Amino acid sequence: MQEQKEKIFASGFSFKRNEKAPDFVVGRQSIKVDEAIAFLQERQKNGWVNIDIKQAKGGNYYCELDTWEAKPRGNEAASTAQSYQAAANKAAEPNLPF
Repeated sequence: MQEQKEKIFASGFSFKRNEKAPDFVVGRQSIKVDEAIAFLQERQKNGWVNIDIKQAKGGNYYCELDTWEAKPRGNEAASTAQSYQAAANKAAEPNLPF
């Protein structure tokens, strides 16, 4: 069973669908600059923030922070850590030719 995470609503972001708009118009994203900048700066990872636009049971739309992160594979993570350690050890060797 999957654990329910607390929703983190994207502060400063609002999405609305206009049912009278043409089919090619999905909706309108409104951004309150001060709130959005603070939210983005606080939540960014490697310069990116992913926000999902979702529809509530009542039909309204909302913007939620996407908190999904890929989990490193067991052997791959260990192998990467060993590679970094080997490189660090080699760099620390005193018998360098220069």
